[in-house]
Amino acid sequence: MMSNFEEALGFELKASNLLYILCDFETLQKKSLNLEKFVKICKKLDVKVVQYRDKISSNSIQKENLFYLKENLNIPIIINDKIDLIEFADGLHLGQEDFDKIHNDKKIATKLIRKKIGKKLLGLSTHNEIEILEANDLDLDMIGLGAYRSTSTKDVSTLLGDKISYLAKISKHPVCAIGGVKVEDKIENIRFNVVGSAIYST
Repeated sequence: MMSNFEEALGFELKASNLLYILCDFETLQKKSLNLEKFVKICKKLDVKVVQYRDKISSNSIQKENLFYLKENLNIPIIINDKIDLIEFADGLHLGQEDFDKIHNDKKIATKLIRKKIGKKLLGLSTHNEIEILEANDLDLDMIGLGAYRSTSTKDVSTLLGDKISYLAKISKHPVCAIGGVKVEDKIENIRFNVVGSAIYST
C-alpha cells in the first residue's frame, strides 16, 4: 500500500536523491528571477517536490504565487512555516521551534497541526539522533535532516557531513537532506536532495 507521501507524489518511493527544490521568493528577487523562470528550471531538472518560502510578501501575493506553482507544476507544493496558507498548498514544512510554539509536547503539537491540515503532507526539520527518534513517533510524512554542508544562506551550528547517511538510516520517515546540498549529490539513505540557490547555477 502506498504511503500518504507516495500518493501525493504519484509513485512509489524507491529511488534515492530525487530533487526537492526550495523556492525562496526573496532569493528569486535578489537574482532578478521570476516564478516563470523557476518553473522552467524545475521542469528541466525533473523536480519532484517544491517548498515555497516567503518572508517578504503579503499573504495575498503568496496565495497568487502558490496558485501559479500549483497550476504550472504537477508536483506537491509545500509551504514553509505558514500554516494559515495550507489550503493553497499540498503540505507544510516546519522547524523544531515551530512545533514548540504550537505545544511543547511534539505529539500534541502534531495532533493540533493535523487537525488544521488533515491528510496534507507534513515535514519536520531534524538535526541529530534524538530529534530523528522523536520524529519516528510522530504522524509525519517526511523529515528534513541537516545541515549536510555549510551554506552561505544560513548560520549552521551542526554540520553532519558523511554522518548524515547513518542518521538517515534510523528514520522511519523518508529523509530529505538539507543544507548545502547540490543537485548532483549522491547521498546514501537519502530520498530527496533539498536544493536551494544552487539550482540557479544549473
